[in-house]
Amino acid sequence: MSMARWRRVRWAALVGLGLTVATVGVATALPADAAVPNRFGFVLFNGVAVVGSGTTPAATTVLVGPPGRYQVRFPGQAAKGGVVHVTAINPKPHWCQTDKFGPSGVDEIVAISCYRPGGVREKSAFSLIFSSSSGPAAGGGRFGYVDAQPSGLLVSQYNSAGLANGVAHAAVGKWLVKLPGLSTPGPQDGSFQVTAVSPNVGARCKVANWASGAAGQQVKVFCFNSAGLPFDTRFHLTFQYKRSLYGAVRPPKNFGYLWNRPPVGPPSTNFNSVLGPGVNTLLPAGVGLSLVTFKAIGVTPDDVQVTAFGGGSQFCGLNTAWAHIGGGAVVRDVNCFTNAGAPINTGFLISHSSRF
Repeated sequence: MSMARWRRVRWAALVGLGLTVATVGVATALPADAAVPNRFGFVLFNGVAVVGSGTTPAATTVLVGPPGRYQVRFPGQAAKGGVVHVTAINPKPHWCQTDKFGPSGVDEIVAISCYRPGGVREKSAFSLIFSSSSGPAAGGGRFGYVDAQPSGLLVSQYNSAGLANGVAHAAVGKWLVKLPGLSTPGPQDGSFQVTAVSPNVGARCKVANWASGAAGQQVKVFCFNSAGLPFDTRFHLTFQYKRSLYGAVRPPKNFGYLWNRPPVGPPSTNFNSVLGPGVNTLLPAGVGLSLVTFKAIGVTPDDVQVTAFGGGSQFCGLNTAWAHIGGGAVVRDVNCFTNAGAPINTGFLISHSSRF
């Protein structure tokens, strides 16, 4: 057996074993639930090693598999359900997506793949966040998520108002997600992240549009395959309004989000937990490049996620990992591409969350 073949077989065995063991031992292995979120973790991987400034729990590990495939282990964070978001960090056009996730004993295991245009798995740095919530959410703001099958059937969900979320499959690669009770003034408030869950096919998801109001949030999600065609896939979506991307608030006291339509959206979609609405900034840095600054909230460990916005097959990631300058978190830069990998100015949603 060739070395490459052996590595693929070994990787499949390791990932399969980790998530299979979890299904046997969940009833006794899961830690007790706590305040929202019950469990969470995030990791920054630079392509070689885990970076502590972007990682919690500190003992989180990344196992490198065949090119473009990774397994993240969050110690002590085993959970029932939840959502995963992952963003490629690469100066060249890449995206990352979830293959599968689940508990293994008391740990949470997330398997992901990263791709280049054309749908070929290829190694990349990335940032990834996992969270799972249940029960009431104290502390203000709004928060919700869905893990949805292509049909719209929910695998798991959370709604801080205690109501049931819903997903309707509208057409190939298109869904309408309803988050009732998560009321905001409107017409568009808060922020979203969306990530494809597709173990065998390169896939990307994005927010096509959304409407906010007294009844809650209605979101159009579009997903595409590596050819840029609408594609039915499982996906994870998270909504945040004056709460962190993993649902917690105070702590963390340091989090924020911003919508680039472009240009930058209204103050209700540009929030900073220290300085208030409308203060995070975006500066164009070239075709397809945007420098985003989250002032005063660059407290480590922290995480940054990006999701493209709009109706086309464009996708976005990070050019490099974010920096911490003058107390802020500086993202230099968000990079966005056409399906073929050419830089393009397009919309995106970006979220920053600190552990503290």
